Amino acid sequence: MSKKSVLTPQPVFPTVEENIHYLKEALFHTDDLVRQKVSIPGQTSEFLFMHSMCDQSKIREEILKPILQQKDGDLEELLIAMRANKHGDLEQVIDLLVKGNAVLFIEGMEDCFVIEVKASHVRNVAEPNNEKIVEGSHEGFVESISINLQLVRKHIENRNLVVKRYKLGNETKIEAVIVYLQNLANPKLIEEVDLRIQNIDADNITSSEFIEEYIEDTSFSPFPQLLHTERPDRVIGNLLEGRVALLAEGSPTALIMPVTFFAFYQSPDDYSFRSVQGSFIRFIRLFSFAIAICLPAYYIAVVSFHYEVIPQDLLLPIKSSIEHIPYPPILEALFMELTIELLREAGIRLPGPVGQTIGIVGGLVIGDAVVKAGLVSNAMIIVVALTAIASFVVPSHEMSASVRILRFPVMIAASLFGFFGIVYSVMIILIHLCILESFGTPYFAPAAPFRWKDWKDTIIRFPQWALKQRSNDPAPQKLDQQGSSGEEQQNDD
Repeated sequence: MSKKSVLTPQPVFPTVEENIHYLKEALFHTDDLVRQKVSIPGQTSEFLFMHSMCDQSKIREEILKPILQQKDGDLEELLIAMRANKHGDLEQVIDLLVKGNAVLFIEGMEDCFVIEVKASHVRNVAEPNNEKIVEGSHEGFVESISINLQLVRKHIENRNLVVKRYKLGNETKIEAVIVYLQNLANPKLIEEVDLRIQNIDADNITSSEFIEEYIEDTSFSPFPQLLHTERPDRVIGNLLEGRVALLAEGSPTALIMPVTFFAFYQSPDDYSFRSVQGSFIRFIRLFSFAIAICLPAYYIAVVSFHYEVIPQDLLLPIKSSIEHIPYPPILEALFMELTIELLREAGIRLPGPVGQTIGIVGGLVIGDAVVKAGLVSNAMIIVVALTAIASFVVPSHEMSASVRILRFPVMIAASLFGFFGIVYSVMIILIHLCILESFGTPYFAPAAPFRWKDWKDTIIRFPQWALKQRSNDPAPQKLDQQGSSGEEQQNDD
């Protein structure tokens, strides 16, 4: 952390040599600062640019060629036609220079001309690997903030769509924007988001994920309070509900605020399918939350304390499976859960084909070997496999990581107190969800506080004609989002 510094303005010197000397000193004579003379009849002129940041073809076509072809006429008019901007402060010029602009100095002029010739290396717009869907749009954000804004504006051609820019990081000076609909987003929400971003005072801000930790409500909560997405359609849907999106240069991830717990279990696929299919898939995802947290703990509690709940037909097979295990079920579960986490992390870090091979072959080989060695029971292998599958069902990677972390304290509580430990652990999680907030919005809404109208698009999704009002979670300025004609048409049918 550091205090924001304000540099003293430095006017442009009357001579070219003084200006170039000042810029070289300010940039510590870096080797990628290129100095080049320009032949202008009757005038001494030179321009500077950062070789590592500028496009050489743009310099030739947009600076050198037009100036060399200028036979007569006003040079200043030519530069204006080249979209060159006048600047009289060398400190501002330095910031523009390191961002990929060329600076032209002309002897005797009180201003210099800055021309944008930044090199752009942007990957193609493609579907995000971590948010794949079956139906719907397959566009995804890239690392360029201008392209990301274009993807949003392409679908919301509305004068109310507002973009507000920020410069973050005292050393990195990254560009970030918030996007919202002026006629829908709550003014208090916009003011709060703006205040939190303005209060960021740090040297190192390189992506939207860095910004998240500075503006979220509770940093030490296991649950994410901002929704990460690389999908333009998901951002658009949330903007139309009155929420705010944050984008940063160099990062394809958008942050959506405020959000609730149930938003992390929703996917664009829910709205691409019909309401019955979409509701069923969403219910499966929410059910997976309970499985991922409680299933290993339930197995530990049953085997350690409450074996009387096991059906009689299963009692002997389970007993024969665990009677030769040399340590208690909690150590058995921790060993397998940590092994699954190691395999998962190895699969991510290794190259694609190798990572898939490690995940599949490693899981099969280790699972079979530990059972034959008598280190883990067959039942525990099944429990751990079902738990891993349930944790991967979550559409949000951040929520999936939270679920994987929470299962460990629940398992420890179950090993100490049995079913009572599970109940108390779940109660603590629910209490935490009820008191948590995201930019003033209750995190566990519409369950706490209970709002029955918002349940139409929470665990199940009603048909589109029945969703006449927006969710009340972000407190939008306008709740109604459609008339009653759709419902009347359904009643007539």
